[in-house]
Amino acid sequence: MDHQGVLFEFFGWMASITMILGYLPQAIRTIRTRNTDGIALPTFLMMGIGGACFMMQGILHQPGILWALFVTNLITTICCIIIFSIKIYNDYFKKKS
Repeated sequence: MDHQGVLFEFFGWMASITMILGYLPQAIRTIRTRNTDGIALPTFLMMGIGGACFMMQGILHQPGILWALFVTNLITTICCIIIFSIKIYNDYFKKKS
């Protein structure tokens, strides 16, 4: 791997690690507390769709998979789906009460 390839991989993984570390605390807090009052439903819907699209981009990249892009967006998309589901559940049952 040449110098440019090493830098490409380094910055890809640094972006991956920082994105996950920046996103996980909020996701964990929301999952633990189930409090979604301050969460905008359209935001998490769009973030989930965007993450899924970036995952596909990472998989479809040629000549090989962009693992940093794929892994980051796999984790953040799963978190978005969980938070989106909790938000839908909370909003549905709050309106019922």
